Amino acid sequence: MKSPIRVAVTGAAGQIGYALLFRIASGAMFGPDQPVILQLIEAPVEKALKALEGVAMELDDCAFPLLKGIVQTSDPAVGFKDANWCLLVGAKPRGPGMERADLLKDNGKIFIGQGQIIDAVAAADARIAVVGNPANTNCMIAASQAKRLPADRFTAMVRLDQNRAQSQLAIKAGVDLTKVSDIFIYGNHSPSMFPAFAHAKIDGKPATSVITDTAWLQTTFCETVGKRGAAIIAARGASSAASAANALTDHVRSLVTPGAIHSIAVKSNGAYGFDADVWAGMPVRTTTPGSYEIIQGYAMDDFAKSKIAATNKELVEERSFVASMLTS
Repeated sequence: MKSPIRVAVTGAAGQIGYALLFRIASGAMFGPDQPVILQLIEAPVEKALKALEGVAMELDDCAFPLLKGIVQTSDPAVGFKDANWCLLVGAKPRGPGMERADLLKDNGKIFIGQGQIIDAVAAADARIAVVGNPANTNCMIAASQAKRLPADRFTAMVRLDQNRAQSQLAIKAGVDLTKVSDIFIYGNHSPSMFPAFAHAKIDGKPATSVITDTAWLQTTFCETVGKRGAAIIAARGASSAASAANALTDHVRSLVTPGAIHSIAVKSNGAYGFDADVWAGMPVRTTTPGSYEIIQGYAMDDFAKSKIAATNKELVEERSFVASMLTS
């Protein structure tokens, strides 16, 4: 059996964390032959730490063969110590009347600290995946603090948007979900993101030749995917949890599977017309476990270019809100 890897998870007792940890421990994220040590981080609040204790008890009660240890802590320096993967799930939620700029600045302080500590104490091969919103910009902030770990180790999750887009195309076309492929997400994990339907395939054919309703693709489809999180909050009274945990499992599983083609948010370096210094969703191919290359060369029509310009504008504005927090 392989040596255990250390997986740090912030917000470990929250709804997403609760849905996520059992999937990691079961082998769904890293594979059925990869043992793990879970390093669970929660806020230094009695209620949260008590809940974390209960989660750890349940993990023990599951008797997962791959789970070789659990660390419970409110100290990030302990939680991120020697971690091979740092899954940054926890973040301050947007409160009533809070402007997005305020949320960015409040969370920015959290991700400055986490970026610094991860860079100082995580394993030399550490990879970081950010889920806590605003995920793209939080990821950029954390990466800006790193001196030892390169920027390409820091990714943000747009896989939930990809999964939502795949599902919506399958429903509209009346086909099995597995028939839909090559649907990629560009830009921000926000309603501005763009699911590039013109590149998608349904049963091996261009999606636009199977779904010929252009108006639906350009409006209803894009809006449904972009605003799905708000629709779920309206329906269940709480934000996406199980689907977010599932998407993070997919995000990491694809990143450790050479040859996998999928959407993640990465430092754009100018690809697809994005500002070079923002983290934007785009298609990548996993090269070696944990490493990837941006897939270049997808042609964009005028509609796609306009959508990418809009989501890029939002990302640039977010960067300007937190410019004082960034370390070059």
